[in-house]
Amino acid sequence: MTKPILILKMGETLPHLYQRRGDFEDWIMAPVETAGIRFRVVAPYKENLPSDPTEFAGVIITGSHVMVTDREDWSAQTAAWIPRVIESGTPLLGICYGHQLIAHAMGGLVGNHPDGVELGTVFVSLSDEADKDPLFKGLPKRIKAHASHTQTVTQLPPDATLLASGADEPHHAFAMGPNTWGLQFHPEFDVDIMKTYIHEFAGLMETHEQDPQKTAEAVVETPHSRSLLQQFAKIAMSQENY
Repeated sequence: MTKPILILKMGETLPHLYQRRGDFEDWIMAPVETAGIRFRVVAPYKENLPSDPTEFAGVIITGSHVMVTDREDWSAQTAAWIPRVIESGTPLLGICYGHQLIAHAMGGLVGNHPDGVELGTVFVSLSDEADKDPLFKGLPKRIKAHASHTQTVTQLPPDATLLASGADEPHHAFAMGPNTWGLQFHPEFDVDIMKTYIHEFAGLMETHEQDPQKTAEAVVETPHSRSLLQQFAKIAMSQENY
């Protein structure tokens, strides 16, 4: 039997969205649920972390409504576990909070976004290094992605490679070595999920002089971003040891 992909569930979505659409892990699994790929979900805020990351074909760390700078005990324990995953060679993907936590764990800096919040469908420009990266290669130089965050990686870890940036986010994606990636944007979001978040945080956007109505009207599907989940699963399963 093949090893599962581990999803570290770092929090929960909006209750009313959960009732309609499920939670973070459901959105991540949906694009890659095919025959032969299994998942295991562990929530570090209420469960122990697995002792051996090599039990898994890959690891995905989800987003969260908690902030990395809150330094929750369970988050600190996960941050301490991340170097073990990287050292083991197990493919690792962090999304939003997960992206920031990987950066923090590996010596980068995380803080509040200078614009207060980035919400909506945004353009993401890929670096030249992305052309050679196993996760990003083959994508256009400019893709659309869904963003929803109030904190950001203010400084990449030493030895990190910048893969993508945007007009309001200089560190939308990075890699560390051949098997670790962080994505500030949300490849698991679709139009419905993105618009729900914009509606939920419309007041916050207005506080920062952003127009939630225009932002919602500009939301579109992001197939290139979404394909990164499928590609990560392929990478994980291709390296999986039986």
